[in-house]
Amino acid sequence: MLKRIFIVLGILVAYRLLAHIPVPMGDAKTFKDAVSSLISKSDFTGFINLISGGGLASFSIILVGLSPYITSSIVFQLLSKAIPSLEELSEDGETGRRKINQWTRMLAVPLAVVQSIAYIYILYQSVVSSNTLSFTPTPRDWVVSVITMTAGSIILMWLGELITEQGIGNGISMIIFASIISQFPSTLGSLGQQLFDTKNGSLNLFGWLELPVNPVLFWVALALLVVVILILYWLVKLNEAQRIITINYAKRIHGNSTYGGIKSILPLKLISAGVVPVIFATAFLSLPALVGQLISSMDKGNTMAKTISEIFTMPNASNFKTLYPNGINERWFIYPALYFLLVVLVTYFYTSIIFNTKEIADNLQKQGGFIEGVRPGMTTANYLEKVMTRLNLFGALALGFIAMIPFITDYVAIMLSDARWDSPYLAPDFSSW
Repeated sequence: MLKRIFIVLGILVAYRLLAHIPVPMGDAKTFKDAVSSLISKSDFTGFINLISGGGLASFSIILVGLSPYITSSIVFQLLSKAIPSLEELSEDGETGRRKINQWTRMLAVPLAVVQSIAYIYILYQSVVSSNTLSFTPTPRDWVVSVITMTAGSIILMWLGELITEQGIGNGISMIIFASIISQFPSTLGSLGQQLFDTKNGSLNLFGWLELPVNPVLFWVALALLVVVILILYWLVKLNEAQRIITINYAKRIHGNSTYGGIKSILPLKLISAGVVPVIFATAFLSLPALVGQLISSMDKGNTMAKTISEIFTMPNASNFKTLYPNGINERWFIYPALYFLLVVLVTYFYTSIIFNTKEIADNLQKQGGFIEGVRPGMTTANYLEKVMTRLNLFGALALGFIAMIPFITDYVAIMLSDARWDSPYLAPDFSSW
C-alpha cells in the first residue's frame, strides 16, 4: 500500500511539473498576460484554470487539461443509453467496458485538437486586440502549439489511468483534486498578505493583547472560516444522504444445500449525478460570454456582442462595479437564475441516464431478489422509478442551492464592501422593468 501511495505522489509531482512547461508559441509572457486578462473577465476561463491546476494562467502544455476526456466520457454515457448496440456492449462485463473506454480515449483526441485550436485563437485575438503582439505566428507555430497541447491532454489521461490502476481512488478525480489544491498556496498567500497589513491599525483583544493583523479583515476571515466549515459539513451530509431499500432473497434448495434467504440493501443516493450538472451548466452558460468577448475584440462597435458578453459573465464581487456601475439591476439575477434552472434540469436528465431502474429490476429478478410488498419485474422498476423521482426532486433542488452559494456569498461581500446604507449596490434596481 505504501508503495502505491509513493507511486501516486510521484505521478502527481510529474503532473505539477508539466503545468510549468510553456506552449512553444512565441513570447510566452505576452500570452500569459492575455490569459490573465481573460481569466479576470470570464468565469469559464477561471474555472478551466482551476481544474487545470493553473495550466491556463501559465500558458502550459496542459492548458486544455482533462476537459476533452470528461466531455468524451459524458458523450459515451449518453450514447450508451440512446444506441442499443452500445447499451449491450456496456452490459457485456469487463470486455465491453474496456472497448467503450478505448473509444472514449479515441474521441478525446479530436476534442483536444478542437479545444487547442479554439484556445489559441481566442488568446491570439486577445493579444492582437491589446496591441502587445511582438510577432506574427506562422502556420508551423500553430501546428506545433496544437500538437503540444493535445499531447499534454493525452499525457494527463494516461497519468489518470496510471493512478486508477494503482487502486487508490479514481485517477481523473485525483488529478482534478490536485489541480484545485495547487491553487490554495497562492490564495492563502494573498489572504495572509492582506491579513497582516496593519496600515489601518492592529487588532486589540479585550485591551490586554494586541495582534499585528488587520482588525476588520481578521473578524471577516474568522466569520468566513466558520461559514465554510458549516457549509462543508452540510455538503458532506448531502453527498452521503441516501434512501435505503431492503432487498430480500428467496430461499433456493439445491440438493442438500440451501441458498438465499438473506437480506441485502439497495442504497439510492440523494444526489446521484455528482458534479456533472454543475460542470455542464458552468461550461454551457460561459460559452456565450467567450464568444461575445471574441466578437467584441474583433469588432469594437458590436454592441450586441458586448451585451451578450455582459449578461453571460458570472457576476461576482470582483467585477460588479465594472458590469454594474449604476448599481445592481435585473441583469445581476439573469445568470444565477439560468444557472440554477440548468443545474436542476441536467440533474434530472443525467440521473435518469445513469440510474436504469429497469436494468436493476431485471438483475434483482435474475438473482432471486425482491422488495417486500412489490412484485418482481416491471412493478419493481416502476417502484424504483417513483422513489428516484422523489429523491431527484430534493436532490436537484439541493444541488441547485449548492450552486447558488457563490452568488449568495458574493452578494453579501458586495454589501460588506460598502458600509454606506444608501449605496446603490445594496439593493437591486428594477426600475427599468
